[in-house]
Amino acid sequence: MKKLLYIALILSFNIVNAQTDSSWKAAPEVKFSGFLDVFYSYDFNKPEGDNRQDFFFNHNRHNEFNLNLGLIKVELNHDKYRAALAMQTGTYVNDNYAAEPGALKLINEATVGVSLNKKNNLWLDAGIMGSYIGFESAISTDNPTLTRSLSAASSPFFITGAQLTYSPNEKWDVALILTNGWQRIQRVSGNSMLSGGTRLNYHPSEKIQLNWSTFIGTDDPDTTRRMRYFNDFYGIFQLSKKFNITAGFDFGFQQQAKDSSSYDSWFTPVVILQYTINDKWKTALRGEYFGDKAGIIIPSVSPNGFNASGFSLNFDYSPTPSLVCRIEGRMLSSKDDIFELNGGYTNTNFFITGSIAVNINR
Repeated sequence: MKKLLYIALILSFNIVNAQTDSSWKAAPEVKFSGFLDVFYSYDFNKPEGDNRQDFFFNHNRHNEFNLNLGLIKVELNHDKYRAALAMQTGTYVNDNYAAEPGALKLINEATVGVSLNKKNNLWLDAGIMGSYIGFESAISTDNPTLTRSLSAASSPFFITGAQLTYSPNEKWDVALILTNGWQRIQRVSGNSMLSGGTRLNYHPSEKIQLNWSTFIGTDDPDTTRRMRYFNDFYGIFQLSKKFNITAGFDFGFQQQAKDSSSYDSWFTPVVILQYTINDKWKTALRGEYFGDKAGIIIPSVSPNGFNASGFSLNFDYSPTPSLVCRIEGRMLSSKDDIFELNGGYTNTNFFITGSIAVNINR
């Protein structure tokens, strides 16, 4: 506690000193943006119910046209402070924010940040924000594939808390994070402990980006608290003007019971190869695996838990930077029957997803 108070005192001192800088008087820039992602997906397993498969949270409807994500965002940018508010709707919101009460699930982002030094390379941001973990986001056009990888679907899409970011130069970016938990706006009922994490990003050149992120905390109430430890590694490599590769590896482990010295673990590697055909067309090939024998992230009653491998191929057509039309075929397979099929289960799952998405920036 003394260390936290000491850090808070230093940050407060820096803010007070920074306020004497005349640059605070400059007018901030206001930016408005929007995003719409309309999709259709056909799952050849023909699952029953609203969700195509319970472990997906994007484009997760079978044989129907729907809105995956609709987003309206306003940003305030200044050399010394910043803020953002984004409201959302769509099937992604219904699926991924199901645990959040009332209107909270409609908030995609609500953050305020302040610069803590004269160089403006030390920032404190707080609020509801996109996750610091992984290379994929809820905005489908920001990702090399249309649907999210199993690694992204099994790690936080968003966090609520405070993030201290330091960028000593153009190559390095370091962050310390305190959160309300593993993808939570409100903390789990009965949980009195905040969670934490780190992010280390190294960008040695325009062609290479390396990242390591961590999470330490719990997703349980105090009475059954099991500590969870998670690591996310990924690298993005621009091998040529037309060809790039993204490789990631996540692994985590969690106590089997409160105060236990025994742990269960899960892991997920993924590789995505993207090729730019011309200024309008792109294609991407993905290979992935998800191993969760104990069902920590994806519950399963099968003998081997949730263990699945997958491949996907997508084609993107973008006649203008603001519009992207995409189609993707994806195949998942497992030793056990873990994929829903007409009210039962099978060991394979093939589906095709199409999307038309537009970005609006003003």
